[in-house]
Amino acid sequence: MIPQSFIQELLNRLDIVDVVERYVPLKKAGANYVACCPFHNEKSPSFSVSPTKQFYHCFGCGAHGTAVGFVMEHVGMGFVEAVEDLAKSIGLEVPREERADTAQRPKAASDLFEVMQAATRYYIDQLKQTPRAVEYLKRRGMSGEIAKRFGVGYAPDGWQNLAAVFPDYPNKSLAEVGLIIESDGGKKYDRFRDRIMFPIIGGRGQVIGFGGRVLDKGEPKYLNSPETPLFEKGRELYGLFQAQKAIRAEGMALVVEGYMDVVALAQHGVEYAVATLGTATTPYHIQKLLRMTDQVVFCFDGDAAGRRAAWRALENALPHLQDGKQLRFLFLPPEHDPDSYVREHGKEAFEHLLGDESLPLSGYLLRELSSQVDMATQEGRSALLEHAKPLLLAIAAPTTALLLRKEVAALAGIAQSELEALYGVKSLGAPKRPAQQKAARKAPSGGLRALLRCLLSKPELALELPESWEVDGEGADAIMALVACQGEHDFQMGTAALIQYFQGTPHEAALTSAEADILNWGEGFDVEAEFHGVLEKLRQDARKQQLNDFHARMQQTGPVGLTDAERRLYLQLLQRG
Repeated sequence: MIPQSFIQELLNRLDIVDVVERYVPLKKAGANYVACCPFHNEKSPSFSVSPTKQFYHCFGCGAHGTAVGFVMEHVGMGFVEAVEDLAKSIGLEVPREERADTAQRPKAASDLFEVMQAATRYYIDQLKQTPRAVEYLKRRGMSGEIAKRFGVGYAPDGWQNLAAVFPDYPNKSLAEVGLIIESDGGKKYDRFRDRIMFPIIGGRGQVIGFGGRVLDKGEPKYLNSPETPLFEKGRELYGLFQAQKAIRAEGMALVVEGYMDVVALAQHGVEYAVATLGTATTPYHIQKLLRMTDQVVFCFDGDAAGRRAAWRALENALPHLQDGKQLRFLFLPPEHDPDSYVREHGKEAFEHLLGDESLPLSGYLLRELSSQVDMATQEGRSALLEHAKPLLLAIAAPTTALLLRKEVAALAGIAQSELEALYGVKSLGAPKRPAQQKAARKAPSGGLRALLRCLLSKPELALELPESWEVDGEGADAIMALVACQGEHDFQMGTAALIQYFQGTPHEAALTSAEADILNWGEGFDVEAEFHGVLEKLRQDARKQQLNDFHARMQQTGPVGLTDAERRLYLQLLQRG
């Protein structure tokens, strides 16, 4: 785990304006900086960055966060990767603290990256010296420019070729990164032999693994690096580092099955393609791509294996669907894969297929479900409802889930309300029960929102709240969580650290709203005066509410209905006015 104190230190030492400007040109606008949002298409800027509070917020799409969050969203890094990348940029070393209940994960030391880089250079040099490998790539239509862009190389035939690069072969580092294998008899030898080598680049531009493809016939056709301290197959996508700019420019990511598909598509100008690494499309892949773009298209071969891979991708995607974002599925003719199709028909024909022949997730889901049963019979429609149930219940995106339930109900010939009752789903159209009046005192939600803005803008003001103070109303939970967070640590968190701390929690929405309001404050806004004014107003409103409660009780029971302690409190409230 990365200590929270280090996140605080990192965000204190970073300037979010500098971080964002590495990727997006900003213009000064009053106290803040603005730009057209990098996370959605727009013509006028709604993306705002606060240098004083060290966070960004888009008033168009709602994207928001800190310097760490921006790098995660824009580059597609995980949290740890983003923290390490930003720390390295300002010369900080990321510390780790070991949890008592978990074993510490092996560290990916910098020398392991150096080993991978040395191996990459060796494979590239070997390609240049091997006419047979060069001729193979030429037959596949690969130019020298594309080979250079993707770092394509060649691992010669032979058992210990890497000894030419690493004099201490075999060493521990080579085994750690999966470049060598140890046989049952203890002999060590190169994992990759007589294969075209495709370096797999991580989010920080470093080689983390390899994929090797046989030149002629042989099994396995593709051989990937094993799981290592640098490389997790289920979390990485081949070609993503090279494709990320094109993905943002096109507003689309294309997921294919093989390395050669990615390279061939790039060769023909389709530069927004990535490939899974010998695994099914994982939930992490889905989340990573949807952070970068609003549309993901899965392109599979039309054979049985391609159909199985597509269905697996759909199942893993359902819990991570987001309203307003599209997932589509394209099935190529059985005789083609993306590599062969784009080489034979060209970019225009391939992109025509993407636009006109790909199915939206909803269309693909309904087509597959209905094809598995006899829709002409009651039994078939019943089976449809059973097959659809776990899929529909897995969808968290409310609008998408609602519309798919509606379509499945129509297919089965029942009302949407009947399907929702059958699945135990609460209908959005159901009349709401009147909310019970709470006996606890309430403060106006507008005052609480104002208080939350002040506490987020100047977190040290939390120390001025009474220790036993309790609030109720919209935003109250976020306020109490913010105050509790400050009390849990030996240091006081700043605005950016608090925003980062509460990312992904139930309080994120309330804090996001407060962020947007803070960006609208004019220069010279007096936060402390606002805070004390709001706090006093909340106290007055709370006293009035208590008096109203006492008056209501005494109308029913008279003064005798109050305890001695309540009567003393009642008199005190009257004296305070």
